Amino acid sequence: MNRGEWLAERRAAVERSYTLEAPTYDVGYDPATPVHRLFVARLIETCPRAGVVLDAPCGTGAYVDMVIGSGRDLVGADQSAGMLAAARAKHPAVRFEQIGLQELAFEAEFDAAMCVDAMENVPPEEWPLVLGNLRRAVRPGCYVYLTVEEIERATIDAAFAEMTAAGLPAVYGEVVEGDTAGYHFYADRDRIDG
Repeated sequence: MNRGEWLAERRAAVERSYTLEAPTYDVGYDPATPVHRLFVARLIETCPRAGVVLDAPCGTGAYVDMVIGSGRDLVGADQSAGMLAAARAKHPAVRFEQIGLQELAFEAEFDAAMCVDAMENVPPEEWPLVLGNLRRAVRPGCYVYLTVEEIERATIDAAFAEMTAAGLPAVYGEVVEGDTAGYHFYADRDRIDG
């Protein structure tokens, strides 16, 4: 199997997983952590009143109330139909679009953008594309809030050894949960800082 096919399968598995989890994704769980809320609040403050924030991927709409409650508008984008259905059910007046980070084609339409807890689902070779899409989506001089998850290096080492032994076209930093579901890429901090 070549890497492109493998990554396409991984992306489809992630999308299926989020769509299946969507109806109960945030039941008894708030994906908007206190730290994320703090940074999202700071991002919102950089926007003019009546400004528009892009939330990509928006998931079930964890930050919609924060943005709307501040007097700004929000556009949510997500590749998962299930996540969007959950977000729309909670926020029927908000604009949501089914589109992946890799396909975002907005041009200077937003006063800010956020990408929370998602870059780990993007393979390393697609990071420049996604980052470019997010940057292009905001107006000149506006901000993008992006999070990057870290895990223990031992977990990454073990996953890479297992996938390499199985003959998968993985690169260091990728972790797959089970045979069919999930995909994560945990970038090395030095690679991100550089």
